[in-house]
Amino acid sequence: QVQLAESGGGLVPTGGSLRLSCAASGHTLSDHAMGWFRQAPGKEREFVATIDALGSTYYSDSVKGRFIISRDNAKNTGYLQMDSLKPEDTAVYFCASRTGGARAILSTFYNFWGQGTQVTVSP
Repeated sequence: QVQLAESGGGLVPTGGSLRLSCAASGHTLSDHAMGWFRQAPGKEREFVATIDALGSTYYSDSVKGRFIISRDNAKNTGYLQMDSLKPEDTAVYFCASRTGGARAILSTFYNFWGQGTQVTVSP
């Protein structure tokens, strides 16, 4: 079956950096679009970034210029590089993949989800 597993979360100070990983099994990541979402306590799940099957990317305005989404096809692993982190970036981050190859910003377009990894940015 298709499984996604996030890792790399942790506690960092304001202005710090963190790199999240999304390891996929039973699913070739490069054949599909993938995305990153986040959810803070008491808030709805929020779109962060997406990459399509050809490598084209799109970011939310809140992270544009600070975050980079990518994948390593040989390792079948996706990444989210996060720089210049702010306290408002604090959330559980989820990796997701869809059966289609086009980018998507709505969570309803994604079919497979990881369990999430906690990112906390201290003030």
